[in-house]
Amino acid sequence: MDDQLPPPMPDPVDVPAKPAPAAVDPALALLAQEFLRDRRAERRWRVFFRLMWLGVAVFLVYGIWAQGKHVATTAAPHTALVEVRGEIASDTEASAELLLSALRDAFKDEHAEAVVLRINSPGGSPVQAGILYDEITRLKKLHGKKVYAVVEEICASGAYYIAASADEIYVDKASIVGSIGVLMDGFGFTGVMEKLGVERRLLTAGENKGMLDPFSPLPAKQRAFAQSMLDQIHQQFIAVVREGRGKRLKETPEMFSGLFWNGEEAVKMGLADDFGNLDFVAREVVKAEEVLDYTPRDNVAERLAKRFGAAIGSGAVKALREMSPIR
Repeated sequence: MDDQLPPPMPDPVDVPAKPAPAAVDPALALLAQEFLRDRRAERRWRVFFRLMWLGVAVFLVYGIWAQGKHVATTAAPHTALVEVRGEIASDTEASAELLLSALRDAFKDEHAEAVVLRINSPGGSPVQAGILYDEITRLKKLHGKKVYAVVEEICASGAYYIAASADEIYVDKASIVGSIGVLMDGFGFTGVMEKLGVERRLLTAGENKGMLDPFSPLPAKQRAFAQSMLDQIHQQFIAVVREGRGKRLKETPEMFSGLFWNGEEAVKMGLADDFGNLDFVAREVVKAEEVLDYTPRDNVAERLAKRFGAAIGSGAVKALREMSPIR
């Protein structure tokens, strides 16, 4: 019987016991938790910003695609409206680049009976105004359509330069019209610098390279040269007004002096033709009461860029670039 019993189990070998886990420093544990929390937050913000910039890109693409689609098409006869508002300059809503695209669309639309320029502008660059005048004149001949200018508050200087391209100009009795002249403005600080004991150190290659520098005296020769240039531009302005208004002008010695008049006087002087607003001109003159606005507006991309500060420094850059603007 005993032979059938299993052999006795060998004595257990001593197995070293597992060492107890070392106590974790609470400060290290807290540091690790904070690190992990920061990493998670960083990932969340990274995802958020990626999605945000993706949204920005989508809006920019949409804005570019939508640019030029501001006009709702219609097959009915209508009056085409293009607004000239604010300063006329290369980087404004009244720039030649923006307004010309709208004017071309308006002239090309076979259902547009005529084009109306609704003007509320104190003027601006003679270059921009000249580009618009020349192109409006060309488009009138090309498409055989009339152009009417309707003045709201003010149509002065470069704005009147543009208005002279119209077949007829309509104003309100209290509108401000005229200012047919040219100016170049700036400041001179030489006297102030002398009082403060400040020395101007301007080095140039070319005796007139520093012309119109506000911290240097203005020599008589340079003053005469600048005045000659302004007089020449002024004569260009006068020629445009005479060409556009023709025999309707009742010229006086003051007409081209830079003075401006109210609408009632402007009609008497032949600077304008009659009184009327946009609705009146569309209904009674053009005979197409429906008005379709072709004026370019800020698209989504432009508004978004401005909101994100794309134009923050434009004022400072413009001031440095245009120390003595002509307008």
